Amino acid sequence: MSKEVFEREDNKLFNLLYQIDVKDVSEKRNKLTYLSWAWAWAEVSKRVSEIDYTIYRDTETKRPYVFDPAAGYMVFTTITIDGVTREMWLPVMDSSNKAMKNEPYKYNVKEYKDNKWTGNYTEKTCEAATMFYINKAIMRCLVKNLAMFGLGLYIFTGEDMPEDITMLEPASDRSKKLFLKALQVIADQYEKDIDWMVLQLADTAKIPADDSKWTKGDLGMLKRGVGWLKQQLEEHENAKQEK
Repeated sequence: MSKEVFEREDNKLFNLLYQIDVKDVSEKRNKLTYLSWAWAWAEVSKRVSEIDYTIYRDTETKRPYVFDPAAGYMVFTTITIDGVTREMWLPVMDSSNKAMKNEPYKYNVKEYKDNKWTGNYTEKTCEAATMFYINKAIMRCLVKNLAMFGLGLYIFTGEDMPEDITMLEPASDRSKKLFLKALQVIADQYEKDIDWMVLQLADTAKIPADDSKWTKGDLGMLKRGVGWLKQQLEEHENAKQEK
């Protein structure tokens, strides 16, 4: 990855883990990207001095989850790396990414044909949660917890947004032009080349730097990375001034 090394002391850990390429060890299922918890834990452990985790347990039942009849099950984890602590939470979901409850329930989804909604709905069933799914949720929660330290954070980009098949469509020329124009302002502010700026964002998000290949989803990921890159540039400039 062709990027400068940003030296802010409390940001070194994040930058170290954020730049690890997880593309070849991640797996896509139902529009979500999964990363092996064993691989993630091993890769981080090899790079840090100290790491530990805690799985939340209900204070009364001692079970590793909380349950609400209306909302379903939720698991929580806490990870501490070299004195820095981060928390994460995750609902227990089935293979269709629906929140599981203590009893099966039915729900409707839009019916698509040739990537277009037919106007009809299909009824599906979400089965009741079991310890198998709770265990899977805990381990995935640990992976997301590690992502808060930087590891594979970009693969979770967009999970908090509604599923939209149009995100796979090519980004419009107007949208790309507006994005590049805004990025140029930041590049000029820090005396950077616009191509360098695009390359940093594209390399980090693991998408093509060639704007002719950007989808709407790609452009969204690039936009969300601008704040991070600007922060690195600001800290780098401040560090130079202090020397």
